Amino acid sequence: MNRRLLLRAVLILLVGGAALAAVLASLYMAREREARETAQVLTGKTFAEPGQVPIGGPFTLVDHIGRTVTEKDFGGRYLLVFFGFSNCPDVCPTTLGDIASALDLLGAEADAVQPLFVSLDPERDTPERLAEYVAAFHPKIVGLTGTAEQIAAVAKEYRAFYEKVSAASYYAQEIGGADDKSAPGDDYLISHQGNTYLMSPKSEYLTHFTYGTKPEEMAKTVRKAIAKFGNPAAEK
Repeated sequence: MNRRLLLRAVLILLVGGAALAAVLASLYMAREREARETAQVLTGKTFAEPGQVPIGGPFTLVDHIGRTVTEKDFGGRYLLVFFGFSNCPDVCPTTLGDIASALDLLGAEADAVQPLFVSLDPERDTPERLAEYVAAFHPKIVGLTGTAEQIAAVAKEYRAFYEKVSAASYYAQEIGGADDKSAPGDDYLISHQGNTYLMSPKSEYLTHFTYGTKPEEMAKTVRKAIAKFGNPAAEK
């Protein structure tokens, strides 16, 4: 997705939109720099030292049963945090299915893990809608929504890029075609990154899984985290 963002910036520059292209290129370079910094921290390691990578932070959202929650409500458990939206045709159902399979593979150790699905589409993803959606994958997954401002704030904490695009633009990006410049209508989709973040029981970044990571690899990494940093569920 970052490559598409840079390409879009270059194309805009070529047709004369220099100011907007510069902004998009700057965003791309900032994300590339963050990715390099994170990679440097993780070089030769499975996990970053807790608190070393500035990903994650406080939030106030609404869960899928209508309760206002903060990050403190999920304290004491490893978090698997994934951003998406219920109308997503590909990345979201695939990733949530992989998270569900990883939880099943973990068995009793899954008690130490709390998966969170944060909606990037608060206009349509009401608590009721999310309750129906996450239940289709696994009973442990908690869906979170909120106001547009709340969602923007938590996405910023997790460095999660997203944008509302027309359906035509979304599918054009997926197949590498020409981007559609029309304004998003009622059939809009959300273009977003596909990382799943593994956070410590203190909500500190440990590592992340890119889109397509196999459930077996997720479960293996979570087991390593539990072995290294402890199992808070077993300590209660």
